[in-house]
Amino acid sequence: MSHDSPIRTPKQLAAAVIGFFAVTILGIILLVQYVTNTKLTGAGSEGQTSQAVEARLRPVADAGYTLKDANAPKVLQSGEAIYTSTCQACHGTGAAGAPKVGDSAAWGARLAQGEATVIKHALEGLKAMPAKGGNPDLDDVEVARAVVYMANKSGGKLKEPAAPAPAAAPAAAEAPKS
Repeated sequence: MSHDSPIRTPKQLAAAVIGFFAVTILGIILLVQYVTNTKLTGAGSEGQTSQAVEARLRPVADAGYTLKDANAPKVLQSGEAIYTSTCQACHGTGAAGAPKVGDSAAWGARLAQGEATVIKHALEGLKAMPAKGGNPDLDDVEVARAVVYMANKSGGKLKEPAAPAPAAAPAAAEAPKS
């Protein structure tokens, strides 16, 4: 059985191999030309614009944070605001034995100890409750307001504590004598 092939000499074999590589290389070149002929924009293609660079270099603190002046006088929040932000997690659900707001029996037993005692427990912490409900930034008046708010929502008749009088401004520096 004989095999007939169009390539009969080594010269024809070399020409066939070179031709195969030439066609393959030409195909790759044409494919690259086709793919890169149109400018494609994709995610990140605008990464080097001046606006994008500026956005990456902007301090993180500028993104959605409100800076507070530490020297400004503190604005005291209402009892309801403190309850909503700090106390509601436990006193709204009764977690860890906390008296639920609206449960007059649970609050009645605590209020029988006296308003000052209940406020003291809120300020210093008691059992599972941390001092100031776990928010050390709260002023004592704010904590007292939150206690009064919760107690009054649970049948108590307590008066909301007033804000303390502002501290007197430091005396103006005396003018130097001439």
